[in-house]
Amino acid sequence: MKSLPYVIALVMVVLLVFVPWVASDVMMQFAIDALLLAVLAQAWNILGGFTGYVSFGNSVFYGLGTYGTAIAMAQYQLPFWVGLVLGVILAVVCALLIGFPILRLRGPYFAIATLGLSAAMGAIVSNMPIAGSNIGLVLPLVRADTMFYELSLGLLVVCTLTVAWISRSRFGMGLVAIREDEDAAGTMGVNTTTFKITALVLSAFFTALAGGIHAYWISFIDPASAFDPTLNVRMVIMAVFGGPGTVFGPLVGSFILSTIYEYLASSISTAAALLFGLVIVLAVIFMPRGLANMVGGVRAHGPRFFLQNIRENRL
Repeated sequence: MKSLPYVIALVMVVLLVFVPWVASDVMMQFAIDALLLAVLAQAWNILGGFTGYVSFGNSVFYGLGTYGTAIAMAQYQLPFWVGLVLGVILAVVCALLIGFPILRLRGPYFAIATLGLSAAMGAIVSNMPIAGSNIGLVLPLVRADTMFYELSLGLLVVCTLTVAWISRSRFGMGLVAIREDEDAAGTMGVNTTTFKITALVLSAFFTALAGGIHAYWISFIDPASAFDPTLNVRMVIMAVFGGPGTVFGPLVGSFILSTIYEYLASSISTAAALLFGLVIVLAVIFMPRGLANMVGGVRAHGPRFFLQNIRENRL
């Protein structure tokens, strides 16, 4: 039974491979966006879910991934893959530079420290002529939604396999130990600094790749969109909604919430954000540990599971 989720995931991947042959142009655009958001949620899960460090700065790595790709392609006419590599290098270097000082902070102090990173990096990039300043950069236009879909799906599969490996590895156990009690983990021999930095670098790596793919897909970027802090909020919400610290929770959460938001935006456009926020509030009240925890909780306690959550969280 433990292998059942992986069998289901394999079947889903096989089915998703054939989507470009049956989907409309509008559906393809939604599918690419949903896959990239799932990658972002899964990448955030490596640090926020397993290690327990709630980061609001992952959009910095996303922005560096987009600008690395855009600068290489728009300013130097280099191939797409070279831009992806440049974006990843920028994101990883940034993760190493900011990781050592801010990962010394814990809990809400770490979260607050990461809040201003996107705004600061956006301000820096907007004053760099090589990055197009405030005007932004225009990339070569390519009409190849199937290619971008396959790249996004492939990236999501690799990211999820990495998270699956983490969940079963000594490294992953060390991250969970840090999440539960960092001081005790250090006492037990876990090199907490190395583990946290590695988790941050892995998170930055996948986030930057998603940013690079998105940049080439939409063919135009500017500082406001590349370093959008609300994007990080969406990563956190999707991962927490599905179940942080699990392999498939962030994927389920991102696909469900992306579908809900798309439906609301197309049918009740002006109230979409409000209704979407209401969905999140209800989820936090009745299942604060995500869908993955809810399945086991309802199976064990029935409807009382929701009342227990309300009492435990003093709601």
